[in-house]
Amino acid sequence: MGVLKEFKEFAVRGNVIDMAVGIIIGGAFGKIVSSLVNDVIMPPIGLLLGNVDFSKLAVTLSAKTAEAEAVTIKYGLFINTILDFIIVAFAIFIFIKQINRFKKEV
Repeated sequence: MGVLKEFKEFAVRGNVIDMAVGIIIGGAFGKIVSSLVNDVIMPPIGLLLGNVDFSKLAVTLSAKTAEAEAVTIKYGLFINTILDFIIVAFAIFIFIKQINRFKKEV
């Protein structure tokens, strides 16, 4: 019975609840940022680079055969993922910077 009591104390501790809320909000925020990158930022960049769609960029190592699918390195999706990360990191930086500014004013 002691283990269940310890688990209950752990699970309802403020830090665990705050972390869970942060993870849920972070997941939703990630979807918003992915849409921003894929639907708003990448199309103009692709247009500037001659209608290049980064998500379609790939190197084919082995063509599709009757027995196997094509083997490709999808570096365009990797570029999109890097841009997602940079935008999320920048947004979090700005958010934390504003929180710290508000803390100094109080």
